Amino acid sequence: MTVETTPALDRLWLRGLGSREDTARRRLFVFPHAGAGASAYQLARHVPDTVEVCTVQLPGRENRFGEEPLTSLDAVVAQLAPLIAGHTGLPYAFFGHSMGALVAFEVTRRLRALGAALPARLFLSATRAPGLPDRDPLHHLPDADLLARLADVELAGLDPELQELLLPLMRADLTVCETYAHRPEAPLPCPLTVLAGTDDDTVDAVELAGWREHTTAAFELRRFPGGHLYVRGAEQQLAETITRTVPAWG
Repeated sequence: MTVETTPALDRLWLRGLGSREDTARRRLFVFPHAGAGASAYQLARHVPDTVEVCTVQLPGRENRFGEEPLTSLDAVVAQLAPLIAGHTGLPYAFFGHSMGALVAFEVTRRLRALGAALPARLFLSATRAPGLPDRDPLHHLPDADLLARLADVELAGLDPELQELLLPLMRADLTVCETYAHRPEAPLPCPLTVLAGTDDDTVDAVELAGWREHTTAAFELRRFPGGHLYVRGAEQQLAETITRTVPAWG
């Protein structure tokens, strides 16, 4: 599949691209969790002005709400990888949370296939390693049942009307994750930092440690206080972790 890219299209998909054009020496691409848009992440506030933060904005959310959301990981990667490949001139890293971690991982594998420069490090948060089975698939549930299951996790803190409005997007994103079929490839040469909340009951230590087999480089596992959406209260700490961990950042 050939994806035509333009500056306007790049900025539609990669929010924040070009925001620090005069000062950036590094770039951080952020891949949000299921149901989330780019504005859910405020890491740019907590990194030096030498780091440009580009947050992925998939169809179906925020300023792209009128577009149909994608429902397969292959479709997401086919769109994103060529766009990101055009912006790898600066050293860069990936941070992906939950669904975003899977997207970041598969985009990296596609970039390798394209012969593009690879991330200096992947920060993969709150999801089990590829190839491990889903514990409890949800995307096929009736609306009322799905809403009840999501109300205290991905949709926590939102009023009921907004939860219902976001339900089709959540179903699409869950379909992306739960229909994902991992295809074995050689491990990546990129170091991996795997992150999770200490109270996240959606993933356990064995599932997090399973990421180790997907790299030939360094691997580490770090925990932050909180549950599955620990990022909401730890953005400064998370940003500091990223800028300290990747060589020559900061």
